[in-house]
Amino acid sequence: MSLIDLSWRNMKRNFRLYTIYFISMLVGVVIYFTFSGLMFNEDVVAAIQNKENYKTVIFIASMIVFFLIVFFILYANSFFMKQRKKEFGMYLLYGMKERQVAAMVFFETLFLSAISVSSGILIGGLLSKFFGMVLMNLMHYKDNISFAFPLEAIASTILLFALLIGIITIQSYFNVRRVQLVELFHAKEKMEKPFKFSFVLAILSIILILVSYYTMTLSGDKDIWKEHFNATLIATTVALIVGTYLFFRQFSGWILQKMSQSKHYLHGNKMLWISSLRFSIRGNTINFTFNSLISAVVIFGVGFIAVDYAVKADVVKKEFPNHFAFSTQDDKTQKQIEQIMNESHPIIRHETITGIKTEKITNRKTFFNYPEYYTEEFYLFPESQLNTIVDLRGVGKKVNVTGEEAIVLTRGLDESTKYKSPVPTITVLGEHTFRVVEKIRYPLLSIPTNPRGDTSPQPSVLVISDEAFANLKADRTLSSYEFYQIEDPKTSNDVSRKIYDIVEKKEGAYYSAYADQYSTNVESSSLILFSVAFFAVIALFALGSVIYFKQLREATEEREHYAILRKIGVGDKEIKKIIRKQLLFVFLPPLILGLVHSWYLLYYTVILIIKDLPSLTTIIFSVMGLYVLTYIIFYVSSTSIYYKIVNEKYSP
Repeated sequence: MSLIDLSWRNMKRNFRLYTIYFISMLVGVVIYFTFSGLMFNEDVVAAIQNKENYKTVIFIASMIVFFLIVFFILYANSFFMKQRKKEFGMYLLYGMKERQVAAMVFFETLFLSAISVSSGILIGGLLSKFFGMVLMNLMHYKDNISFAFPLEAIASTILLFALLIGIITIQSYFNVRRVQLVELFHAKEKMEKPFKFSFVLAILSIILILVSYYTMTLSGDKDIWKEHFNATLIATTVALIVGTYLFFRQFSGWILQKMSQSKHYLHGNKMLWISSLRFSIRGNTINFTFNSLISAVVIFGVGFIAVDYAVKADVVKKEFPNHFAFSTQDDKTQKQIEQIMNESHPIIRHETITGIKTEKITNRKTFFNYPEYYTEEFYLFPESQLNTIVDLRGVGKKVNVTGEEAIVLTRGLDESTKYKSPVPTITVLGEHTFRVVEKIRYPLLSIPTNPRGDTSPQPSVLVISDEAFANLKADRTLSSYEFYQIEDPKTSNDVSRKIYDIVEKKEGAYYSAYADQYSTNVESSSLILFSVAFFAVIALFALGSVIYFKQLREATEEREHYAILRKIGVGDKEIKKIIRKQLLFVFLPPLILGLVHSWYLLYYTVILIIKDLPSLTTIIFSVMGLYVLTYIIFYVSSTSIYYKIVNEKYSP
């Protein structure tokens, strides 16, 4: 029999153990090919406005996905090598050489990888339309996406997973070399004595977790966070980590110890599954702690990125309400610009406003919390022109000022304020003093932009009465600005580039376009959210697998104990109950604690801050639901395979 034949037979014989390995690699290929395919999908690339940024983000995300997959698959391979240590020892005992055993493992890996890669590319291509539409939906684009199998994506997938096969082969070879023939004749290692648990440390674990939760509830306006942010953050993090560790190390063990001392301990099958758990607490503590904390971080990260995505879309809409706004050009140039717009994005409305530029006013702290974000010069506009722009946009409230009253316009960082007596004053143009009665968050001249995504300080705007403006404009140089609202401004990046090239020829000209910031901010945040959601899926799958692999190893080690139970008359039905209860205690605490940790983190640092965002809670609960579903799948699968492993010697 050749090594290839032996490898194929081993795969078929050990298919149950290889199932999770195969699924892990298959999921990895699907996710990697999805990212790689999106990078080369012509429909997606055509819809994206900021194409270079898009390809960069997708490439980085695909590399992160690949390295996560490498880490997880190497962990899975290490588990399987340990599971098959005695099998390899037998091959060596029968005269096979180490390199022959390693070659056999290589062929097994090659067969499995070939099936995984080919199936993953096929599934990834079929899902490309769905994931492409999800990405377009996140970006609020309406482009149609077709199924795609880009040759570049196929080639990169095959190349990278060929590299992974090489890494796995090297790892397997060193695992085979560490196999000692004497291990074949060793009895199973002695089971550790049950760990003694401390009531004090058990209670301390609960106290530390509750204290960390309470500190989170103080976030926001409390002095402890404002005055000692770093120290409070470190203390809260340490308390949560130590509390979680002691919870699994001491509190859960203390609970099991108390259960073993109850008068009902010998009733039913309690003694069997409780005693087994007491012996395994020490070995599972690190895994449980790691799973709970990383799960909390993953869910929090997805929630935080979701907020960033939703906020950026809203901020861009509010802070850049002008589809196009720029300094007035000569008639010929103005007609050229309008022709450029109408060719692809027809003009809906157009208005022109005229203002007066003042001298530099350095003392602006009275009106702006962050004066460095505004120009030192003020721009004076009459109230009627502001009201005209309110009508143009269909957003905002009209104003009414009289005499020497004035209103300062600010951006999102400054809160709207109505000044009470005595109201602040501002002197402009050397001698004209206005009483500022109100500060409104409303960008008349929004932040200057360019198609590269860069911005400049926002023009400081003072709205005065029509009468005051009429008196001031005599014998002064006026500045005029054109405001355009167009159809589908989100996809007007190419138009913006052409208009910007024309407007910037005039030194000191003003230019601002909604599309410039939309493509930079919203597309980037959409890509990040899209990528992080996949990272979360991989992370949750990997975390569940860690517990899964641990239980399979323990099942292999406990075959003899279950054999003894069968000899004393314990039936299959009772053994299945013991396994279900034992594994429920293994999967449930990390699941619950991870969810509670993440909820406190999200609620007091994100949800309370962004209250009016229905999609946020939907995304968060979706991630939590995926987390729960993942653990349920692993729990059900673990109980089934655990039973089959401990029952192997008694199968017909």
